[in-house]
Amino acid sequence: MRIRTGFGFDVHQLKPATTLILGGVAIPHSKGALGHSDADVLIHAICDALLGAAALPDIGTLFPDTSEEYKGIDSKMLLRKVKAMLEKKGYHIGNIDTTVCLQHPKISPHVPEMKKVLAGILSIRPDDISIKATTTEKLGFVGREEGLSAYAVVIITQ
Repeated sequence: MRIRTGFGFDVHQLKPATTLILGGVAIPHSKGALGHSDADVLIHAICDALLGAAALPDIGTLFPDTSEEYKGIDSKMLLRKVKAMLEKKGYHIGNIDTTVCLQHPKISPHVPEMKKVLAGILSIRPDDISIKATTTEKLGFVGREEGLSAYAVVIITQ
């Protein structure tokens, strides 16, 4: 059995009157993420981690923000496409470990739903997904609530 590890990172600006989507779930907040797609930093980080583990091109190469095809796309669709690419190469997802960096809102009440959504798309158990959150103690663009970021580490097997 081959075991491979991947790492992903994403960042988006926060803007008022925009929907905040994390892990495929709308989170009530006065600000949302700005992007070419729905700006789901968590799914984008997971996509890049999975793609990296499989030695495939990154999310920006596969789904460029210059393409009208992906304008406003639900990031869950991108994750489904990434999963299909991995399956085509014979990979299986072992586990996913993520951290979302944002000052507000608290996302812990939404984590079970995020895990359920992601597990459903990826055909893995919710227990195979870890979603953690942290602030930056009011430091930097995250601390000033100008943006948010996410990190993901994955293990895939073949």
